[in-house]
Amino acid sequence: MELEKKIGALLFWKGEPVKRKKLAEIFKVKDEEISDALEKLKKVHEGRGVVFLENNDEVMLGTAPELSDFFEKLQKEELNKELSKASLETLSIVLYKNGANRAEIDYIRGVNSSFTLRALSIRGLVEKTVDAKDSRRYIYKPSFEVLSFMGIKSVEELPDYQEVNHGIIVAAKNLEEESKI
Repeated sequence: MELEKKIGALLFWKGEPVKRKKLAEIFKVKDEEISDALEKLKKVHEGRGVVFLENNDEVMLGTAPELSDFFEKLQKEELNKELSKASLETLSIVLYKNGANRAEIDYIRGVNSSFTLRALSIRGLVEKTVDAKDSRRYIYKPSFEVLSFMGIKSVEELPDYQEVNHGIIVAAKNLEEESKI
């Protein structure tokens, strides 16, 4: 498969900006090859609903600016709906772990949670902060609004907190061990 197709698939899967240097590391190619592939990817997406975005040394896929009104309308409709099962699962992990990175959430749920985390952030239910251990990652924490809405002062007041928290921490440690292999 051509490099630009692989990069496009990776950017779609990640759902967030990726540094050019990181792409070179992932695909084990030179920076020049990444630049050439990104130029091809940019041309492929010209005039389409999905666009190629660049900001300094980071790249990602996004939606075309002319569709912003359309997505704004959809977003308003989405915010007025009840939370989906995926959103509730993700929010539960964030609440019971009292902060989790996307890899941990994805591992526990078994699926990519990028869009779900974004939706929860837009609703003000989770807050995204830079991970103190690794500045390339984000930690998603419950917002004060969600705690207030639930009528609790801290996550420790959640039902069966200790038991569920322990299970989630074990799952997160399994992820760490697997990633070392």
